[in-house]
This record gives sequence, structure tokens and C-alpha cells, in this order.
Amino acid sequence: MLELTGIKAGYTAQEVLHGLSFAVPPGQIVAVVGVNGAGKSTTLKVISGLLNAREGTITVDDRRLSGGSSAEAVKAGIAHVPEGRQVFPNMTVRENLLLGAYTAGKAEITRRLAGVEEIFPELTEKLAAYAGSLSGGQQQMMAIGRGLMSDPRYLLLDEPSLGLAPQVTRRIFDVIVRLREAGKGILLVEQNGRLALEVADHAFLLERGTVTLTGTGKELLANDEVVERYLGVGTARAEADRQQDWTRKLRHALASHD
Repeated sequence: MLELTGIKAGYTAQEVLHGLSFAVPPGQIVAVVGVNGAGKSTTLKVISGLLNAREGTITVDDRRLSGGSSAEAVKAGIAHVPEGRQVFPNMTVRENLLLGAYTAGKAEITRRLAGVEEIFPELTEKLAAYAGSLSGGQQQMMAIGRGLMSDPRYLLLDEPSLGLAPQVTRRIFDVIVRLREAGKGILLVEQNGRLALEVADHAFLLERGTVTLTGTGKELLANDEVVERYLGVGTARAEADRQQDWTRKLRHALASHD
């Protein structure tokens, strides 16, 4: 299990995370919901060693990480697929994928590459192509595949559907569910909060670096405040109701005038 206990972290003098504690069990999807600036991406950076925690502990399968080391995180079984894909456009797809397995031997690399192709057959005929020539969806598949090349037990996904068409988003989420079924623990930060909560086993609401609400994905989807404030559905519904009410009052005023 991936566990965070009392994590405090930030940038320079600004603290972003204030005593964050949660767990990601193997074979489960844990979704993080919150507005921009809530600390979601910062959380992933701390776990993957890109940012050192000021206080608190991170353990992976009862092994405590020293923190601040991405190499240590990878060796512990953590892979981070960052927001924006961050591909190397002037390198081939194969070369981009191999970067995720730089510590593995030749036979193991062959096995892992075959596994990625099995999950994303769309990449098979693109291995020799430059990454910059791929569509946004194919680049996202490659970014996830690169993460999988380290053979992680825990996968951190930051906005995997960002900028993608609905059909491609559904394809990516089908893969996320499949990876859960394969036993991987997945920590999911996703702009499409409704879709994230639909697939999540567990979820929590992050507000200003603090967990303010936890539950199953279905429980948070059933929470009117979460829907209105963080998924946007309630806000749109409320605006429609206000417009209807205003139209009704206007028509009533016109009828009275006549």
C-alpha cells in the first residue's frame, strides 16, 4: 500500500500541503477532486520525489521513502505520468518508451515493451515515428506507456484526459480500469471530475492543501455540494433555474402591464 501521513510541502516560503494523509491500496483507483491550486499536482510531485516534503512520511508496502528522490520512488514501484505528457518530440516513440525502463535489462525491456503494445496497440505501428508527429491521444498513450515501462505497482496520473476528444478520453479511462484490474494502485488527478469519480473506488476532496471530504467515488458523486462546486453540473443547473425564474417574472410583468 502507498501511504502518506502528515505530509506538509510547498515552494519556497509558501506551504501548499498542510498535513496530508491518505492511502492508495493495490488494485484500487483513488481520485483527487479539487479546484486549480488546491495542491493536487503538488501531491503527486511529493510522492514521486520531484518535491521534498517538509514534514510527514511516505511509505510504499511498508518501506519508508527518504523523499526528494525520483530514482528512489521508481525503485519503490511508483511511476508518475505528469500533466501535459512531457514527451520528447524529436525522439521516436520507441525511444520515449525506453526512457521509462532505463534500469531494466534487455530481456526485461523486451517483455515490458510487448506489454505496452498489448495495452496500446495503436502505438505498435508508430514505434519508429517521431513522438512529435503523434496526435494528442497517441501522445497520452505513449506517456502512460512510458510510465508502465518501469513496471510500477502504483501509477500517478495527472490530468490524463487534458485536451483529448471524448472518444479518446473514454479509451484512456478504459485502460485505467484495466490497469486496476491487473492489480495496480492508481492515484488519479483529473479535470473531468465526474468521470474520475465514476471509476474511483475511493476519492477525496482537496481544498487548499487539506482533505476536507472522503468517501467512495459514488458517495462524492451523490454529494450535491461536490457536484455543484467541483464538477460544474450544479452550477449550470442553478444558472438555468435563475434564467427560467427571471423569464417567468418578466412575462408576468408584461402581462400585468397589458
